[in-house]
Amino acid sequence: MASDEIINIDDMNYAVYKIGDWKNHYEINQIGLSREIPVTENTLTHVKFSMEEIRNSKFEISDKEVNGFVAIALQLNPKVQDMDLEDVISLEQKEYDDILKELENLELLDEDGTIPLETEDYLIYKLEKECHVTNSIPANKFTKKFYFDEMKRIEDALS
Repeated sequence: MASDEIINIDDMNYAVYKIGDWKNHYEINQIGLSREIPVTENTLTHVKFSMEEIRNSKFEISDKEVNGFVAIALQLNPKVQDMDLEDVISLEQKEYDDILKELENLELLDEDGTIPLETEDYLIYKLEKECHVTNSIPANKFTKKFYFDEMKRIEDALS
């Protein structure tokens, strides 16, 4: 990977984020548990699409059909596991509505600009399609380090 490589902000093959904090607190929505804030229109679209995919996944829990966010939270988050299922479903809906509002109000980079691939100002992931799944692969050393640290932080938060 060349250190002087430049990518276009509107390149659909990359997801670009800044490190930050969401305005609201989230227990269920994995997007809101991350500190990765989208900064490009393509990344924003990708995040919204990912949320819809997870929400459109249906699972049966206690004879009730729930979406993927609820199912994942019930499997991984001890705080949520102690809640009544109806409360978890309601909380997921509230968090979904809140994260959508936050996403709609983000300041995005100008689509006509460029970014050096080896920046430490933004997290950059190369998006690669494999069958029906899009894999996000850290595109530089800064993003790779952040990614591993972030996964550890989220894992610790859920324990």
